[in-house]
Order: sequence, then C-alpha cells, then structure tokens
Amino acid sequence: MIWMTWRQFRAQTLVGLGALVLLAVYLVVLGGRIHGAYDDTLAHCAARDACSGPLGALADRYSLQTDLLGYLLLAVPGVIGVFWGAPLIARELEAGTHRLVWNQSVTRTRWLAAKLALVGLLSMATAGVYSLLLTWAAGPVTTVLNNRFEPVNFASRDLAPLGYAAFAFVLGVTLGLVLRRTVPAMAATLVVFTALQIAVPALIRPHYEAPVRTSVPLTADLIGRLTKIGTYGEIGGLRIPGGPWVVDTSPILDSAGKEVGRTAWFQNCMDHSSLSELPTCLAKGDIRVEITEQPADRYWTFQYLETALFAVLTTLLAVLALWRIRKHPV
Repeated sequence: MIWMTWRQFRAQTLVGLGALVLLAVYLVVLGGRIHGAYDDTLAHCAARDACSGPLGALADRYSLQTDLLGYLLLAVPGVIGVFWGAPLIARELEAGTHRLVWNQSVTRTRWLAAKLALVGLLSMATAGVYSLLLTWAAGPVTTVLNNRFEPVNFASRDLAPLGYAAFAFVLGVTLGLVLRRTVPAMAATLVVFTALQIAVPALIRPHYEAPVRTSVPLTADLIGRLTKIGTYGEIGGLRIPGGPWVVDTSPILDSAGKEVGRTAWFQNCMDHSSLSELPTCLAKGDIRVEITEQPADRYWTFQYLETALFAVLTTLLAVLALWRIRKHPV
C-alpha cells in the first residue's frame, strides 16, 4: 500500500519538494545574512544599551522579508490541504480506480490509513522544515523586535505550523471523501481552513489562559512607535517592552482614568504638533492606557496548546474519514 500510494502521489510530492528546496536555499542565504549582520552589529557596540539604534535599523531592514515569508508559511498548510489532501481520495472516487483496490485483499480502512499516514507525515515534514528554517533565519529580527507573540509570527514559527499542516491535509481528504468531487472538495477545504485560521487567533487563542489586565504609561518613545493615534484618543500598534501579546487596548486615559480624546489640551496637541513633536506633546499629559495582554512567558504554553488543539481536530477528522470509508458504497 505504501508503494502504491507513493506511485500515485509522486508527481505532487516532487513538485512540493522542489519548491521546498528552493525556499530552503533562499532561507539559508537570507538567514546567513541576518545572523551575520546581527553579530557584526553587536561586535561594534561598546555596550548592549548602545546597540538599540543599530539593532533597530537591522530589524527594519529585514522585517519586511521575514514578514512576507511568515505570511507565505501561513498559506502553505492551506495549499497542502487543497492540492494534496482534497484530490487524494476524491480523484479516485471520480475515476472509479478505488474499486480496483477494494476488490483486492486490501481493506478500505487499510487503504485509507496508508494514504493518511504517508502523505500526512510528508505534509507535516514540509511545514516543519519551512518553520524551522524561518524561525532560525528570522531569529535576530524577532529578538530585536521581541514580537514572537504577534499573530503572524506565532502562527508561522516553531510547532504551530505542524498542527496546521496535519489538520489541513486531513480536512482535504475528509471533504474529498464526503463530497466525492475534486474541485468542490478543494474549494471547501480552502474556505474551511481559511475561516478557521481567522477565527482561532481572534476568538480562541486569546483565551487559552485568562488574560491579564494592566495599566501602561504612554511615554514619548511608546507613542512614537504607535501605528495609529485616532482623533479622539484611539490607538493601535502598541508594542510593550518584554514582548507580551496585547489583545485589547483602551483609548488614551489621563492619570485619573478618564478618556482624554475630547479634552482641549489633547486636541491642541493633535492639531498643532508636527509628527515628530506629537509624542512629546502627548507624553506631557501623564497619559496611559488600560490593556488586556497575554504575558510573553506564556508563548510556549500557547504553542503547545494550539498544536494540541489542531492535533485533536485532525484526529477527529481522521476517525470520521475512516468511518466514512467503511460506509461508502462500492
């Protein structure tokens, strides 16, 4: 069964492995440049405190590339599910080639289990190698920015991509078995997996552990790194030292906890300060925000929990597929 599965799947495998090799070469070259620049920057600093400027410049230089590679890795499990998982059984059901195997001594359950095991492990290995190389290559940038808990970085580093790849593949196989048509199964796999990738970080991941509520003073430095300051004090892109995941942020508050967005002094800063002067002007008001955060030291706990979540979903889908294949008419 393993040899037959390989013969049927070798074209997709060779294409996928070829793309992975090219990507791996690029990541090794890019990672070598990033690590070399990082080590060189540290070597030319008299003290670590004096390196913040040069290290920040290094992170800015490479962050776009590492971010794009992270987004690409987010798509890899979906591609695996659509092009490896969905056609694996659906194509055979459409063509009727499954009857040849089912009329031999090989049972349906063994036939499907061999496909799930072989191609599923290959899917996990593909995502795992990519994740390992990206985690290594982007390591210095992540260290400088201290942002590994940000949604894209979290989902494209370390263990989580293995869980996504296994789930997406088995999802595609199961939908192919249920729908019995390749193209509809591919479309359904893409829709379901994309919806889950949006829902998990927004609705489930923030609640793996109870978030912490805290007050953060807004210094000129923090204000200067915000991505958004609204007309009435709404802010976005707050990055707290230490690397926690900021789940929710209040509008800007004064020392008494009241919103300052409609006060005269705040509007005066907003209306009459240049972009470079605005952080200093606002910081003079002794302002702060209330945030809900997941502390940075929970990162690995969340990685294990999310991988376990997708492992459970994968197992349930595999059980459903094995049950379904036994009920499928010849």
